[in-house]
Amino acid sequence: MNILFRGGRVFTPDGVVAEAVLVRDGVIAAVGPERELARLPHETVDLDGGLLAPGFIDAHMHPVQAGLERARCDLSEVFGLDAYVGTIAAYAAKNPDKAWIDGGGWDMSAFPNGLPHRDQLDFLDRPAYLIQRDHHAAWVNGRALELAGITAATPDPPDGRIERDAGGAPTGVLHEGAMDLVGLLTPRPSAQDLLDALARAQEHLFSLGITGWQDAIVGSYAGSDDQLPTYVAAAGSGLLRARVVGALWWDRTRGLDQIPGLVERRAATEGLDRFRATSVKIMQDGITENFTAATLEPYCVCGGTGLSYVDPVELRRYVAELDRHGFQVHVHAIGERAVREALDGFEGTNPANRHHIAHLQIIEPSDVPRFAALGVTANLQPLWATHHAQMDELTLPFLGEPRASWQYPFADLIAHGARCCAGSDWPVSDADPLQGMHVAVNRTEPGGSVHAGYPTAQIPFLPAQRLDLATAMTAYTAGSAWINRSPAGVVEPGRPADLVVLDRDPFELPPGDLWTTRVRMTFVDGEPVHEQG
Repeated sequence: MNILFRGGRVFTPDGVVAEAVLVRDGVIAAVGPERELARLPHETVDLDGGLLAPGFIDAHMHPVQAGLERARCDLSEVFGLDAYVGTIAAYAAKNPDKAWIDGGGWDMSAFPNGLPHRDQLDFLDRPAYLIQRDHHAAWVNGRALELAGITAATPDPPDGRIERDAGGAPTGVLHEGAMDLVGLLTPRPSAQDLLDALARAQEHLFSLGITGWQDAIVGSYAGSDDQLPTYVAAAGSGLLRARVVGALWWDRTRGLDQIPGLVERRAATEGLDRFRATSVKIMQDGITENFTAATLEPYCVCGGTGLSYVDPVELRRYVAELDRHGFQVHVHAIGERAVREALDGFEGTNPANRHHIAHLQIIEPSDVPRFAALGVTANLQPLWATHHAQMDELTLPFLGEPRASWQYPFADLIAHGARCCAGSDWPVSDADPLQGMHVAVNRTEPGGSVHAGYPTAQIPFLPAQRLDLATAMTAYTAGSAWINRSPAGVVEPGRPADLVVLDRDPFELPPGDLWTTRVRMTFVDGEPVHEQG
């Protein structure tokens, strides 16, 4: 079957051009003038003045976890203590037989100093475990602490922290590795629950024009279960239509002894059409807001330089061995010390393995050129690069200058020749790539976002680091396709027809209106997987 996309413009490697695209049997057959392509028998998709682009590919997200949270107590669509308590109470009343109240999506900036308290959940008649929006902390009530045996005498785990009051009593916030102290006690989802979560997530992502992604943690972490069997089952049954790479979780409590197991897990995905587990995820530090991001100099006021979850010397050994086994290494690095440790770890590795570092909130300027020099891709999460409450109230006061000006240096990375891909970290933040592009171009909050009404939300955040729209869209398409070794991500003959039709041409909009663009249709292999209702 032939499909002719006409009546708008097309985003290609050569830029935005006024051409048509012909798809034959799920593959892009030709890109050119409509008068030539229309000579063949075809069905027509009228772009109606909108833009045809490659399907977006998210280089860092957690869709199974997102799908589970959307089916549980979901706090991501509301903001503030009163709204959270009201949502939690309504969920508890609707689910009287649930042994636990679990879910997540709360925002640190809704609480003084970013910290909720167990007392705020003690109205519940059962234990509660609610994961922070960033997935670096959990909010629990007194009943949950009691079941876990957490008291003032409980030591902090090596990779986490139990928040405490002045007397040492736990306050109900568990940071990083301490989340498992309660999280592992929560009811385990069934295999069907996980498949349903993936199906829900895929449907949502298709509605946003996302046709592929890299799942940034495939393994057991922070109370979540291993998703590898879920992906294998979904790919084998045909449920999984998107093109997905899984980043296998590196257990930071172990060392090189886990590599044979990772090789076996990778082998379990060989031969699957839609899923491969060819990447390994190493989390090198935490986040700035709870002072676990690894910094070179102490945080202002509070002191301390954060946490390196993997010893930097050992990190080099681990990365070298993973590289030798042909794995791509995907590192979480927020603080400038963690970024440097990750770059040091990639010294001497094979660029053909397409290693990348995600988040990159703070990069010491001398490290920016090292990305291109080492062949390491910068994995950007643009939505975070704005003035919002978490940035202005919980980050900037503790970073100080010049470090605060080193944040999210997207333009500097491009200027120094770094290859870039992009993602959302969903459900940490909105999965919509068009909202991410808006921030990459404007460095302001998109209209309609939860932070859009914040007093400084429309003041550009470090505006010298803006990207042009073509560069941002390339990061979400060809850049992320390259990281995933996906055959899609580009509109050119011979590529799979993974395509997205936008309701307007964002290249013709004022930059401040980019966020208003919506997805009309999404195609995978030339078949529609989403049509706007």
